[in-house]
Amino acid sequence: QVQLVESGGGLVQPGGSLRLSCAASGFDFSASQAAWYRQAPGSEREWVAAIESDGTTYYTNSVKGRFTISRDNAGHTIYLQMNRLKPEDTADYYCNVRPSSTVQYWGLGTQVTVSS
Repeated sequence: QVQLVESGGGLVQPGGSLRLSCAASGFDFSASQAAWYRQAPGSEREWVAAIESDGTTYYTNSVKGRFTISRDNAGHTIYLQMNRLKPEDTADYYCNVRPSSTVQYWGLGTQVTVSS
């Protein structure tokens, strides 16, 4: 059974940090590309960051230098370290994993609120 379970969201003040986790099970995780997306209220879901199976990373411009995506293949977990958070980072964050070009899985999301 495929599962992606996100955790680590919450309320944080501007300038603060959070680390999101996504625990994966039920498929070949180590060979998969993984990514984080987010969706703010009233907005479309947008791509935030991605990491290839070899560890190569990619970021959308608005989070470069503040967010870091990483993976632990042995632990089947993807992380998103978010630093210097801004109110505009407020959104539901979703984990996405692609074992192949035709298969992808989504987590249920974790809420991040940046507010004073």
